[in-house]
Amino acid sequence: MPAPRSTGEARKGDTSCRNCWKNWRRSGSTFDIPGKTRRLNELDRELSDPELWNNPSRARQVTQEAGSLRRIVDGYRTLQSDANSLNEMLEMASDEERALLAEEQDTIQARVDELYRETLFTMKHADAPAIVRVKGGAGGTEAQDWAGMLARMYMRWAERRGYKVDVLDEQPGEQAGYQSIEFIIRGEKAFGMMAPEHGVHRLVRVSPFDANNRRQTSFASVDVVPEVPEEQIDIVIPDSDVRVDVYRSQGAGGQGVNTTDSAVRVTHLPTGIIVAIQVTRSQIKNREMAFQILKQRLYDLEMRKREEEEAKARGEQKKIEWGSQIRSYVLDKQYVKDHRTGLMKHNPDDVLDGDLDDLMWAGLEWMAGKRAAEDGGDEE
Repeated sequence: MPAPRSTGEARKGDTSCRNCWKNWRRSGSTFDIPGKTRRLNELDRELSDPELWNNPSRARQVTQEAGSLRRIVDGYRTLQSDANSLNEMLEMASDEERALLAEEQDTIQARVDELYRETLFTMKHADAPAIVRVKGGAGGTEAQDWAGMLARMYMRWAERRGYKVDVLDEQPGEQAGYQSIEFIIRGEKAFGMMAPEHGVHRLVRVSPFDANNRRQTSFASVDVVPEVPEEQIDIVIPDSDVRVDVYRSQGAGGQGVNTTDSAVRVTHLPTGIIVAIQVTRSQIKNREMAFQILKQRLYDLEMRKREEEEAKARGEQKKIEWGSQIRSYVLDKQYVKDHRTGLMKHNPDDVLDGDLDDLMWAGLEWMAGKRAAEDGGDEE
């Protein structure tokens, strides 16, 4: 197989690749066809069990996972056959004939790149909408303005991809930005693409709010969870575990601001998770949506706990990556650096205007490599 180009190179339209034909390995992530084949065989056995279909939620989950793996495994094998055939022709071809085969070689390389990207979406619920919450850290106006910049960045990114964004709740900052804002991004693999953005983001700049033009550092957290179908979430929330408050919606003003106490804030007392919704003028609908989002967050919390317990059972001492600083945006020195992947971008204005794909693809590669290392999968 030809090695995949970096996702950034593929998007730039570089079709001049002449990689040697060899088993592939890059950025700690592989196709891992043997591992995927073993998992697919397990799922096929489960699909053949009539008892599975008595649990529609599990049946849907197994069917989706099996379909995704089958596309990767079958696609890889087809590509490998086509690549081997082309390689045989190249070995026997004259220089003139090689030039004629170059287009076919680039076509296969493009198919490799496409299949490679498909392998990056093996996390659970990659196809689900993404529930995003951006919250300013300590620092008052500076942090709140930074939270507003991040929220705009993700909304501009979603707009570029033709995704839909619905704002669920917003708590405006005192002078600028937001204390916090929560929204849902809906589109193809929305959660899969947004998953690497989960974590703490750091801004360094000359403050526009400081009369002395001093350099300031601000932090904001980005929380990303999938919108999992409700039938897949087996969570019951006792009334004694929650406190429900109603209040008047906040916003930028105008006719869209409610004049009644229709906004709802639900606090989950055991975990401290707070969900506030003011998306509709109906208190009942906002309450229903707040409980749905709370279940999503409790489900995500439970999944993360299970992953940590499994890691401990394997004897790993892992840092909780999702709670640490992942990226710095240093505006006065004109760069953005992702601390997990080492990728640097020297166009921070474009990044903050939604040009995030390179950073997201690099983050997905890092996540896929991390999963492969944890699973200990074989390579081909």
